[in-house]
Amino acid sequence: MAESIDYYFTSASPFAYMGHDLLLAIGGKHGKKINFKPFNIAKVWNESGSVPLGERSPVRQRYRLIELQRISRFRNVTLNTRPRFFPTDITLADLCICALVLDEENPASFARAVGEAIWKDEKQVADEETLLELLSATGHDGKPVLAAAQGAEAAALRDENTAAATEHDAIGAPAYLYMGEVFWGQDRLEYLEDMISSGRDAFTSEG
Repeated sequence: MAESIDYYFTSASPFAYMGHDLLLAIGGKHGKKINFKPFNIAKVWNESGSVPLGERSPVRQRYRLIELQRISRFRNVTLNTRPRFFPTDITLADLCICALVLDEENPASFARAVGEAIWKDEKQVADEETLLELLSATGHDGKPVLAAAQGAEAAALRDENTAAATEHDAIGAPAYLYMGEVFWGQDRLEYLEDMISSGRDAFTSEG
């Protein structure tokens, strides 16, 4: 079986949203399954030394706004740099993705829809009604998924994803793991594809 790509992310990340389509394209082009692994980004940041947006220096906050514009143009993805409902509590939305994974449903369209809802359509994805709408629009039976998202199995899977992300040195979201090598950020997707295309061995911190 072909090696798969482990996709560690939170669907609130604008960078995950902007890299989503290219990740799917790379997976499809090279026959690689993408394993969707939503995580608790606060815990990942705590391990990697990163801090929430509001705690970053003014210069880093300003640069982020430039980067969002730059990347959205480069990736041809519509994005509002200051959406109405951000920051938001993304926990339930990410747990819905976990529930879909547990039910062996493909969460790709829903994950993208959540990002688009935040960064393009300015919807409040912390609201259950919004999530039901997005689940239905992407071909899922919303109420059972939402119920499962609030159960112990989905929460446990998200915790497992968080632990695995830190174990594999994910710094933040998104992070892509292929054959043991981690790629942090959507701007590393071309590097990921180069690794797949070339068939090279994974690089390690051992050098």
